[in-house]
Parts: sequence; C-alpha cells; structure tokens
Amino acid sequence: MAGHSKWANIQHRKGRQDEKRGKIWTRLTREIIVAARQGGGDIAMNPRLRLAIEKAKAANMPADNIKRNVDKATGNLDGVSYEEIRYEGYGIGGAAIMIDTMTDNRVRTVAEVRHAFSKYGGNMGTDGSVAFQFKHCGQLVFAPGTSEDKVMEVALEAGAEDVVTDDEGAIEVLTAPGDFEAVKNALEAAGLKPEVAEVTMRAENTVSLSGEDAVRMQKLLDVLEDLDDTQEIYHNAEIQE
Repeated sequence: MAGHSKWANIQHRKGRQDEKRGKIWTRLTREIIVAARQGGGDIAMNPRLRLAIEKAKAANMPADNIKRNVDKATGNLDGVSYEEIRYEGYGIGGAAIMIDTMTDNRVRTVAEVRHAFSKYGGNMGTDGSVAFQFKHCGQLVFAPGTSEDKVMEVALEAGAEDVVTDDEGAIEVLTAPGDFEAVKNALEAAGLKPEVAEVTMRAENTVSLSGEDAVRMQKLLDVLEDLDDTQEIYHNAEIQE
C-alpha cells in the first residue's frame, strides 16, 4: 500500500529531538515514574514501563537512575506526583496539534500552553477538538532500501494491521497498541531494525506547509516542545524545508 512522504518529516523530527538531548532524560524519568506508578514495577507485567525503560537505555540513562525512578514511583522512595494531561489546538494553516504533558501543577501548565498558542499564531482548542484526526497505534518505520516484501511478510504474520510504503521508499508498519511489542520483537528477530518504534498518535491526514507558514509552524512547535512539562507533541503538518 502506497503513502505520501513521511520519511523526511520523521528524520526532521528525530534531528530536532537529538538537538535537545538535555531534556530527554527529564521526560524519560517522568514516563518511567508514571508507568511504574500505574502498572507496578515488574517490567514483565507492565508493557508501558518496559517500553519506557527501553527508551531510557537507548538514551544512555544509567541503570541506577532507572531503578531509583521505579522505586520512587512504587513507594520505596518519596517522590513528586505527576498527572498526565493532553491539550489540543490548531497551528498555522489549520494544522492539528496535540500536546501530551506530565505535570505537578496543572494551572501552570495550561497557562504556558495557552500562551504559546496565542503568541505564535495558533489557537488552543477544547478536549476532542483535534483528537479525531489522529489514530492511537503502534508505528515502526524502516529506512528506504529495506526489503518491503520481507517487512510485510514478517509484520503481517506477527499481527500488524497495515504496511505502508511512502514516496521515498520508507516503510511504515502500523499495529494496534496492544500488538506493538509482539510485532516489534518479530521484526527485530528477523533482522529488521526500525529507525522509529513507538506507540503514538498518528495523523490520519496531513496539511502541507511551505515558506513563511512552514517557518511559523516550526516556531510554534519548538516553543511547545520546549515547555518544561511537555512529554510528546503530535501534529499533522508536513513542513517543507
């Protein structure tokens, strides 16, 4: 099944994340704490915690840090209590944006998100105002040049919902959230290592932005990304360089 070009946008996003490594550990720490608090500290019984620890190890977080955060969440150490809040809104050109936050002060967080939208050309919306434009799913992306036939065979056999190839030859495997780990393990066991592997909110349709609109949209996304309480940002803009 063919799709439009996602590869450039994915590489662009990864590059910007790599520039902000200083903030990655903070986000991973919060994710570990919330995952452990909700599902317990046993990674065998808690897939969300398992994935969070996997990401932390990939970001070179020391094992002692990981263990301390799990202990903090499960009551072995005193810690801050975080809650998860999602905000929705529109950016430049009507592009949809969702911001997942973890915060110990929701009044502060909503004020900061609202300010970013209003100052940089967006509009903050109400709950559900853009969420319908996204699908909660597992996503694994393979670089152009990967064998489409092999990916498709392994992925579908393991329970994937769809395999999409974009205009640049990148291959995207989509799964139900609950099947993500099994499909990922099967692909890696077959020697297929994804460039991106995550449970995400995937845009069902995209809005193409170029020129000044692209610059303004990227600025809005950067400001939202830099907020202390931001964990993840999802949007449906295809930003042309």
